[in-house]
Amino acid sequence: MTRALEAELRAGLDALSLVLDDAQVAALLDYIALIQKWTKVYNLTAVREPRDMLTHHVLDSLAVVRPLRQQLAALGLGPTVRVLDVGAGAGLPGVVLAICFSEMTVHCVDTVAKKAAFVQQVAVSLKLANLRGIHARVESLTEPYDVVCSRAFASLADFTQWSVAALAPAGVWMAMKGKHPEAELADLAPDVAVFHVEPLQVPGLDAERCLVWMRRA
Repeated sequence: MTRALEAELRAGLDALSLVLDDAQVAALLDYIALIQKWTKVYNLTAVREPRDMLTHHVLDSLAVVRPLRQQLAALGLGPTVRVLDVGAGAGLPGVVLAICFSEMTVHCVDTVAKKAAFVQQVAVSLKLANLRGIHARVESLTEPYDVVCSRAFASLADFTQWSVAALAPAGVWMAMKGKHPEAELADLAPDVAVFHVEPLQVPGLDAERCLVWMRRA
């Protein structure tokens, strides 16, 4: 199964025009194995099969790597940025970003203790010194992050409102969404400016995905 999964992962990376080294590919496969192992006990995710975890979770998260790299370059931010993944759950996309960007500091916050503990376990198991799980409400975090991201966490209005204290003055919000969220965009507070919405293609996943980029107005 691992060999087939690796082949599928590498094909997905090719489709996304992403180049990762063998150690990063191995880390992603080990991460899937850890999710599978912990989910049996802690119910981290509703997705149970490794192949489904690959497409629905890992490739879905990998789809934001190139757009994030492009935005960091456009904003004049180097690779050493601080990223906060809000409502991270099993660490998606935070763990995937920590594997792909070794110089990036990635903190995954979740209100569920076992999910934050799982991210900490991933950091130890995969030797990711740049990754940390935090058990807290995002509203309580005030350290500045250059990128505050979320995946299927909350409405755009709630996401930006709850995490605004953690956003660096020149920072950006990156929200992973399904279909283009017309209604949610209309509900955003006047002090939040949307500067880019881009469609995402996830290999092996027949579903609409998009990425919403926002900053303080």
